[in-house]
Amino acid sequence: MTALNILLEATANLAPWAYGLASIGAGLAAIGAGLGIGNIGKSAMEAIARQPEASGDIRSNMIVAAALVESAALFAIVTCILVIFIK
Repeated sequence: MTALNILLEATANLAPWAYGLASIGAGLAAIGAGLGIGNIGKSAMEAIARQPEASGDIRSNMIVAAALVESAALFAIVTCILVIFIK
């Protein structure tokens, strides 16, 4: 049994609530990603201000961390959208 089938069976009894809760989940995932990437950027700017000679390494690490946060948020949003449209 796939994870999507398990998720759909879990929400079968909550059919009236599933659409609203999935929409709220997608919104929370987007807000969480925005806050996470904002914190990464803030920390990177503070680190570059303290050590300007390491700006290249800090910038590349910042981009990798932001991509990981964005991919986790995208996965959460796609899962919520699947709950809404595959019913």
